[in-house]
Amino acid sequence: MGEAMLSAILGKHLATAQSVTVSYISPQRRQYLEQEYGVAVSDNNRQAVAGRDVVVLAVKPQNLADVMADLKGSLKPEQLALSIIAGVRLETLCQGLGHRSVVRAIPNTPAQIGEGMTVWTATAEVTGQQEEWTTSILGAMGREIAVGDEDHIDMATAVSGSGPAYLFLFVEALVDAAVRIGLSRDMAHELVLTTILGSGHLIEKSGREPAELRRMVTSPGGTTAEALRELEQGKFSDLLSRAVAAAYNKAKQLGDS
Repeated sequence: MGEAMLSAILGKHLATAQSVTVSYISPQRRQYLEQEYGVAVSDNNRQAVAGRDVVVLAVKPQNLADVMADLKGSLKPEQLALSIIAGVRLETLCQGLGHRSVVRAIPNTPAQIGEGMTVWTATAEVTGQQEEWTTSILGAMGREIAVGDEDHIDMATAVSGSGPAYLFLFVEALVDAAVRIGLSRDMAHELVLTTILGSGHLIEKSGREPAELRRMVTSPGGTTAEALRELEQGKFSDLLSRAVAAAYNKAKQLGDS
């Protein structure tokens, strides 16, 4: 996701490659990023953040403690720390960094192609200018929504953050079902993917609620009604609701740990 942010920032001309420094522990990864994007690279976190307006934290949660220890006390009040690390709350970041101008964001994987959904929140110390920077950076990866209550970040994690995986599983299962009734896998994949994409665009552009669209396509006694009856008997909606609740509870647990 860090590379997706880098690509979006440079692609939208929010910064020049010469103004960006990426810190990474792996020499091979540093070489790749330098060659691919023309940015400066470093293995020293403090040197990488020196003089930068925005410091993006895009490390694995298990590596965060070491990174915060490196950076603690080095960030200036006018610098913005922007974290996309799952499950790490604002107060944890503020204490670990010794810094109060912090944004916590949860993007999702479609951000890699500029079609992402990111929900974010900020500490009270984040300035209007820093909020504008945040909006520009996250908006370069797709859509962004700012929330005032940090609990909404955990909720968003369960819906938009984990949501792509739910859809990928649904597509996978629908393709397999199509193959089982006799379609080739290539044809099944094309039918399912085009149907999913077209249906999503229809919801977006029609202005109608999904329930209304579902009723419009469901003729009494028809094939769609028969399929939906099977899904209802299998508690499809309840199962999805339990899945989202499980993801939300896990997100809260990660934040409390």
